[in-house]
Amino acid sequence: MKTKFDIKVYSVEEFKLFLDGIRKLKLFVKEDLPPTLDSTSLEPPPLFDGTTRLYIAYICPYAQRVWTARNYKGLQDEIKLVAIDLGSKPTWYKEKVYLESKVPSLEHNNKVIGESLDLLKYLEDNFEGPKLLPNDPSKRQFAEELLEYTDTFNKTVFTSFKGDPVKETGSAFDYLETALNKFEDGPFFLGQFSLVDIAYAPFIATFQLIFQDVWKYDITAGRPKLGAWIEEINKIDAYTQTKYDPAKLVETYKKRFLGQQ
Repeated sequence: MKTKFDIKVYSVEEFKLFLDGIRKLKLFVKEDLPPTLDSTSLEPPPLFDGTTRLYIAYICPYAQRVWTARNYKGLQDEIKLVAIDLGSKPTWYKEKVYLESKVPSLEHNNKVIGESLDLLKYLEDNFEGPKLLPNDPSKRQFAEELLEYTDTFNKTVFTSFKGDPVKETGSAFDYLETALNKFEDGPFFLGQFSLVDIAYAPFIATFQLIFQDVWKYDITAGRPKLGAWIEEINKIDAYTQTKYDPAKLVETYKKRFLGQQ
């Protein structure tokens, strides 16, 4: 007896939707993170063997940016994590991997590149997965403005730790509040979740913790849009999976920037 099977042929678009579904499912599976490599690690991974590697430090907000984008795009299988101890780096990291000796860096196509904002755009342009920049020209232009402002924002806040942080950072946090009012089609900077949110999230989270712990100040006070943004960003698994232990984070920053033991 012969059995007849119907074989459905899927379109390219349907297949892409299927792959996107698979990538999104990965967000619900907690990744087993690799151990941190320090100065006792004598040999690097087998460099330029065809494996794409993202070198990070779990506590580093710059690395957290690219790590989040990698997760959101569902690239856990395509891009392997290599964790570095910033306080005790393996000698091979600078000598054989990345001369700048900073994180993040990405090993891809027989080269290593760095700088977190550049890497966010590199992932967007060179890897599959959900797009993190909109097609709308006005939103893309605003994205560039906000990405350019990230360094100013971070510098303003970090520098304020030596003076009166609550007073000196008011305009910086107000800038974000104003930016979050520009588009009304969602709670994020461009309305929908994007590279811009990824660029700011690790730093805003850190600053919120530090300001609350040290100066008992809520950075969302009088800034409802920023408060709503923080609430929504913490619903995104791709981001929350990269968050460092809050108590350890505060302790580290207090020692480094405030001289507190």
